[in-house]
Amino acid sequence: MIPYGRQSIDDDDIAAVVEVLKGDWLTQGPTVAAFEEALAVTVGARHAVAYSNGTAALHGAVAAAGLGPGDTVATSPLSFVASANCARYVGARVEFVDIDPATYNLDPRAVSGVDGLVAVHYAGLPIDLAALPQRPRVVIEDAAQALGAMTPDGPVGNCAHSDMCAFSFHPVKSITTAEGGAVTTNSDELADRLRAFRSHGIVKRPSAEGWKYDIDSLGYNYRLTDVHAALGRAQLRKLDRFIDRRNALADRYRSLLAGFPLTLPPAAPKGRRHAYHLFAIRLDNRLYVYNALHAAGIAVQVHFVPIYRHALYAADGLLPGSYPNTEAAYAGLLSLPLYPDLTDDEQDRVVAALKAVL
Repeated sequence: MIPYGRQSIDDDDIAAVVEVLKGDWLTQGPTVAAFEEALAVTVGARHAVAYSNGTAALHGAVAAAGLGPGDTVATSPLSFVASANCARYVGARVEFVDIDPATYNLDPRAVSGVDGLVAVHYAGLPIDLAALPQRPRVVIEDAAQALGAMTPDGPVGNCAHSDMCAFSFHPVKSITTAEGGAVTTNSDELADRLRAFRSHGIVKRPSAEGWKYDIDSLGYNYRLTDVHAALGRAQLRKLDRFIDRRNALADRYRSLLAGFPLTLPPAAPKGRRHAYHLFAIRLDNRLYVYNALHAAGIAVQVHFVPIYRHALYAADGLLPGSYPNTEAAYAGLLSLPLYPDLTDDEQDRVVAALKAVL
């Protein structure tokens, strides 16, 4: 079975993890700090704060920003539910903004009257935050799918137009720590809040009693271990190679699928680099194609069921008809296999199977 995505693990990744396992620190040790420093340098941010997963990173970001009851946070409906849940975790109200059919990202020109924005980079294509007509009080990038993507202002994660940027390191993402996430920011104050939030709200203050610490806010245990950080640090060295291969595979799909009765995904505009977490085509008779490809050993997937269609959000009275662009996209979206270790022969097999089904 060819999956839609998977991790790419080499001997150097395994060696890095083994080295930590043989050392003194399995968690709360120096490897986490080294990974954070490497990530901050990679994306051009002042700080990177590692978390146990991408959802925890988003939760930490909205909490550190001070969003909460009485606030409204906008996000894209075409995303994994964590993009909206993070606002609900802190008691904020969620508002969805329909996507731009040219990018599948939420339309930044339609964002208004909200306190916060969780801006999703769908499939790894950077959203144009410079197009916001008015900047909300808090702007958080959900870059779970976009590590390695570039904008005219530099790498996604440098927070050129945002307060914070959250990443995921799930196995199908640009790099993996098995499970893991991080938030980048250029604010010293936000970085301090992010670090406290991920570790029970603990703060250390100068004291003659070396054991003493204080807890002055509600926090969680969202720490990333040194074992996971070791894997992430080794993976990070290969980020450019991974993203180059993803782009090469995407270009090859565009060539091989030319003339097929389907719609290719949006490409990156000039001055931007796509991270190609997904290669999501659109076609008719999706259910038939999905089942036929699975039967042929091609594990395609759908990304995503719009968040307002889930029972948790449908209970708020949200109607699919309010988001026509999202509905039009969702009706035919199908993610083809795309990951750095996908071979040309395997990709040819995917295309041949799709051709036969169509």
